[in-house]
Amino acid sequence: MKKLRRQPPFQYYKFNRLSKRAGSLVGGMLALLLIIGALTSVKPTYRLYSETIQSWTSQIEGPSFLYLFSMENRLFEAAYPENITPPNLSTMGFQLATSLTPNDPRSLLGRELPGLDTYHGEILVAGEGTDYTNLPVESHPPLDVVLEDREAVDTEDEEPVESPSREGEAPSTGGRDVVLIYNTHNRESFLPHLAKGTEHAYHDEVNITKVSDRLAKSLEANGIGAKVLTQDVTQYARDKGMAPYDASRTLVSEVMGSNQDVQYIFDLHRDAVPRDITTTEINGKTYAKTIFVIGAEHASFEKNARLAADLHEMLQEKYPGLSRGVIKKKGNGVDGKYNQDLSENAILVEFGGHENSLEEVYRAADAVAEIFSDYYWNAEKVSGD
Repeated sequence: MKKLRRQPPFQYYKFNRLSKRAGSLVGGMLALLLIIGALTSVKPTYRLYSETIQSWTSQIEGPSFLYLFSMENRLFEAAYPENITPPNLSTMGFQLATSLTPNDPRSLLGRELPGLDTYHGEILVAGEGTDYTNLPVESHPPLDVVLEDREAVDTEDEEPVESPSREGEAPSTGGRDVVLIYNTHNRESFLPHLAKGTEHAYHDEVNITKVSDRLAKSLEANGIGAKVLTQDVTQYARDKGMAPYDASRTLVSEVMGSNQDVQYIFDLHRDAVPRDITTTEINGKTYAKTIFVIGAEHASFEKNARLAADLHEMLQEKYPGLSRGVIKKKGNGVDGKYNQDLSENAILVEFGGHENSLEEVYRAADAVAEIFSDYYWNAEKVSGD
């Protein structure tokens, strides 16, 4: 006779179900606590803030967003720029997934080669021959190197500024200084004017400030009042224990506070790339090339960039090959603002490089003064209307 198997009481099944539910609840709570702990203990740079999403989407250019929107709503097709080729969706997806830009090797090598990730220049408008291999170099030599005494030679006589020929009465700002010119790195010099064998192109007198003086003279010859900041910014920064751009910002802010007529602000520098990159020939004369640098770490940088792009295009028309273009900078290793948040009409201009002569740089300054004068008086005419 088979022995009947005794069944567990009903209370056993009920307890078993309750224990499983309790176990699942406890397990879920532990998992939740682990996730919360991970999110709160991870470095801030890895948290899912809107800043992270902004950084992710900033890899896509504006027209590409329009293209994506137009795939859902054809009304956006009318806003898509005619002169821009629609993006490749597979390339865009690869870029978003990997943060690598196919046409910019710095996006990969910058993580592997020490120091390369500091080159965060992005070309907004490319001049003739400008690419990512010859962007301006923002050098940071030790302060004692910059302040070292050096012998200056062959400073050559400056050619006189020629007044432009205009029909009718020449326009004038009526004694108002509407342009402020300064030099954050005011001791940047030029090797042709320093003693033979000089390694570092810095000098306390023969330097980029002479170019500022020349630009001011050329602007005034075109009827535009200009003021040059004469303080030794490098020495001021050392005395005050400030970074260069913080020092120049203080001095520029003081001038702007006392002179309400200032409408445009130019910070003049010289580049540190080889002569073949910074020199061109126009009508049988050699000129030092220019390039406009825009800091992108402030809200209104696009307005500064618009001014730079307009000046670049005007230079291209009258002096083809003189302007190397317009770039923007942000990120580690660069200032990111260059004091351009002080005005919508503030730009940084690199004039030539350390291997150019003052004569070549003066020609570039005269050209910039000429085209800026055309820009200024056209803008005044429009605002007057």
